[in-house]
Amino acid sequence: MADQNEAAKYIAGLMERARKAQAAIEFATQEQVDELCIRVAWSGVQPDFAKKLAKFCVEETGMGNEPSKYGKLMVKIKGTLRDMKGKKSVGIVERDKENGIVKIAKPVGVIGALIPVTNGEATPFVKAISSLKTRNAIIMAPHPRAKGSNKMAVDQIRATLKKAGWPEDLVINVEELSLEASKELMKQCDLVLATGGGPMVRAAYSSGTPSQGVGAGNAVCIVDETADLKDAADKIMRSKVFDYATSCSTENSVLIQEEVYREMVKELQASGGYLVAADEKPKLQAAMWDEKGVLSRDIVARSAEHIAGLAGIKLPAGKTFFMVEETGVGKGYPFSAEKISVVTTLYKWKEFSEAIDLVNRITTFSGPGHSCGIHTVLESRIMELSHKVKISRIMIRQPQCLANSGAWTNGMPMSMTLGCGSWGGNSTTANVTWEHLLNYTWVSYPIPSTQPSDEELFGTIMYE
Repeated sequence: MADQNEAAKYIAGLMERARKAQAAIEFATQEQVDELCIRVAWSGVQPDFAKKLAKFCVEETGMGNEPSKYGKLMVKIKGTLRDMKGKKSVGIVERDKENGIVKIAKPVGVIGALIPVTNGEATPFVKAISSLKTRNAIIMAPHPRAKGSNKMAVDQIRATLKKAGWPEDLVINVEELSLEASKELMKQCDLVLATGGGPMVRAAYSSGTPSQGVGAGNAVCIVDETADLKDAADKIMRSKVFDYATSCSTENSVLIQEEVYREMVKELQASGGYLVAADEKPKLQAAMWDEKGVLSRDIVARSAEHIAGLAGIKLPAGKTFFMVEETGVGKGYPFSAEKISVVTTLYKWKEFSEAIDLVNRITTFSGPGHSCGIHTVLESRIMELSHKVKISRIMIRQPQCLANSGAWTNGMPMSMTLGCGSWGGNSTTANVTWEHLLNYTWVSYPIPSTQPSDEELFGTIMYE
């Protein structure tokens, strides 16, 4: 697109279509909305379609693998639907008789959604279902490298809307992609739902439009001497290699108590980990980052074999991820940062206070506020960690990338957008769901006075 004026006109045209469609659903009943969400979700989990989308997304982006992307479609679409089934999103959603308050849920209007290249398969469906649940229209702007995947997903959704008798323009794909178009979408919509890298989210928050965004991920995992090491290694491996680490939640660093360090490394090796030798570490670093410290797109969400080829490392058969030993954190220690690859960094600690300090140092440098995990049986350590780290979500004895965005085996809300709080420059620490896409009208009735006496408020302080 040539310039900002052309982009503004193009997006304005999409907005006009979306607003017209949203007007048609604005006063739909809860039953109508819920049925529509079920139909759209069902269209996304049809095996033939899901396999086709997963395959195409890998081919188009060069990231991840088909089985993981297919699994992501199955879990995230179904999980999102499960979380919203039976929940009120239309009309009166809360009535507090004691305080005389009634809350009425209303749509925000048109949502501008930024779709990441790393999760171009499931994100469009999750965001579309969440938008429809809340009677909003949504315009999706994909990453250029995933524009075909986004179109395939959106075309499937639009066909479902048409068949169900609803306006197709409740879900619109931005086909004329450009930086200017994305900026205009964020400027002209009513709410920005941003999933992607730091620059994208910062742009969303600076657009002047209310935004729900995420921070950068750099998940850290602690393993202490009480952990079931074989189980911990298996879970770390499954998280690390899932979709070749497209998730910002995968274990980028593993912090191991020194008494069990060697044994844990052996378990990780048995699970498919390759321990990078001292003379191989510079080769791997050179393949992963350029001289300016920018992560190479050629290694992002690629297989261990592919990365090994770029680094000139002979990878033994059966090895699916790399382990790099490190002691430092911050500038000059790139392996302490987010890697978006099947590479995890190993640290050793003696006292638990050192592990907590490492979590805070690593995440302050890269991925503030996102997430961490711990493999331990000591509840005291879980609580100490929880109180002392600046982290939005902590997974206990779970594979992080399969858990912290919601799983069948925990109570985290299913989401593709994970808030990192003020630590990560976000407005929420929550897993962003359909509930974040609503406005509420508060209706207040008069009630008997609740004014307390000064004695009730201040107690003995007032007599000092």
